[in-house]
Amino acid sequence: MTATGTGPVPILMYHAVAHSPAKAAYGLSVSPDAFADQMELLAELGFTPVTTAQLGHAWRTAGALPRHPVLITFDDGYEGVHRHALPVLAKYGFASTLFVSTGWLRGAYDEGGALDTMLDWGQVRELVAAGTEIGGHSHSHPRMDELDDQRLWFETLRCKEILTDELGRRPVSFAYPYGYSSRRVRRTVRAAGFTQALAVGNSLARRRQGPYALERVTVRRTTGIDEFERLVAGTGRDIARTFAADRVLTKGYAVLRRARQAGRRLGGG
Repeated sequence: MTATGTGPVPILMYHAVAHSPAKAAYGLSVSPDAFADQMELLAELGFTPVTTAQLGHAWRTAGALPRHPVLITFDDGYEGVHRHALPVLAKYGFASTLFVSTGWLRGAYDEGGALDTMLDWGQVRELVAAGTEIGGHSHSHPRMDELDDQRLWFETLRCKEILTDELGRRPVSFAYPYGYSSRRVRRTVRAAGFTQALAVGNSLARRRQGPYALERVTVRRTTGIDEFERLVAGTGRDIARTFAADRVLTKGYAVLRRARQAGRRLGGG
């Protein structure tokens, strides 16, 4: 059963799915058992996962979405998405979107810097064949709002070009590394041909946020099943309470980042 897609939608942000992730990826990872329990709960609650492209299209055209839509998204491109998450998603027939940093994946374009074992291109193609949408997440995973214009364009366009060459289709969705963007970054992502992009924000996604600043909620190692239920079935106020401490830290870090950027401009760096 469908309804006009005007209400808020939970967009879940995952990273690594692994029993023993690398230390650098641990906090933003989930265990395979926890992921399986979370997907089971989505099914029990009657949620229907859609891709980022499907949500973007519905909100651009005032089209229909399932009555209880949810997005399952993965950032970076960790190998456990194929090994552990894909079988669970297939069990329930769930759609998902994987945002990959093309310079982190194993293969010809690997530039190093990845935090843990990454997917190779054969595994990415298997995810596509299973119905996963593949989106861009830059080439080398920088803080894009700190890049000069030339590097910003390279990071965005190079990612798109590699995905198009490897998968035979142009990606239409993008996720900002670390969730950081600016008006300049969003303009660049749009100019590169992406039609929607995701930030973080730890809030429900709403159409009024605009297609290039849709917010997500973070699922991490410490997210218990009760908290997970609040993320997908709770109100915006419930989610705000869950991430209250994160918001304070995020605002403080934003002030620090703006000060650093201003200092670099004044210093000519």
